[in-house]
Amino acid sequence: MKRYRDIAGDGGSNIVGQVQAQQARLRERLAGVRSIVAVVSGKGGVGKSSITANLAGACALDGARVGVLDADLNGPSMAKMLGVRGGKLVVRDGAVEPPRSALGVKVMSMDLLLPSDAAPLTWEAPTQDEAHTWRGTMEANALREFLADTAWGDLDLLLLDLPPGTDRLLTVASLVPVLSGTVVVTIPSDVSQLVVRRSLTVARESRAPVLGLVENMAGLFPGPDAEVLARDAGVPFLGRVAFDADLARAADAGEAFVATFPDREAARSLRAIASSLRAALAAPAG
Repeated sequence: MKRYRDIAGDGGSNIVGQVQAQQARLRERLAGVRSIVAVVSGKGGVGKSSITANLAGACALDGARVGVLDADLNGPSMAKMLGVRGGKLVVRDGAVEPPRSALGVKVMSMDLLLPSDAAPLTWEAPTQDEAHTWRGTMEANALREFLADTAWGDLDLLLLDLPPGTDRLLTVASLVPVLSGTVVVTIPSDVSQLVVRRSLTVARESRAPVLGLVENMAGLFPGPDAEVLARDAGVPFLGRVAFDADLARAADAGEAFVATFPDREAARSLRAIASSLRAALAAPAG
């Protein structure tokens, strides 16, 4: 398979120059971002996006400058959860100014570009047989443009909320100049942990450190202990987030659960996990 740098003579279309210019722009946009962390699960339905939104809110409450990129192009939810859905995007000096949540979290999501009638994102391909490959290529291009065309400014932390699946992490890791690490989310379920084990393997292949494992929905039903999974996998266990129905209600309302219900057990856990995450990012590489 040829890479862009292998192309010699592009028929006058200057593909190489265009890609190099976009990559330079991407590096420029992310120059002020201290840490980029991908939040992954591999398995859908574990509340990964809710964890992402509340980790962003918890870090913002502690005074950090935070941004969130919703990397789930087909099922974007971060704009809704962070209360910016329907916000108008403003282009200034060739870059999109991302809307901010009530806590000041910058948000970029495909949901901000889709029609308000919730029409799904569709990918066109020359033939149906090519749809899968075309979709993957277009997803990567769209994410690269989100990263390169958004005015992220100076951030302490940029969280990337990845869609379910074990393949997206390697795609995202290839796009950003330096991926600071990954946070893996699971629930007390054999099926979830089976998939998460694969996600941990893929995370290692991305060459970014696994910053830790988070167990969501703790106490909802009996299941395997995520702390044991973390120990067996040789990764830090960041903590458990107790099941709380108001966490989902807050997300539906576009509110930060950690700010609306600060005294709840789940909110205290999320604040502690966010603190541990920032400490791990601040620690010198070993």
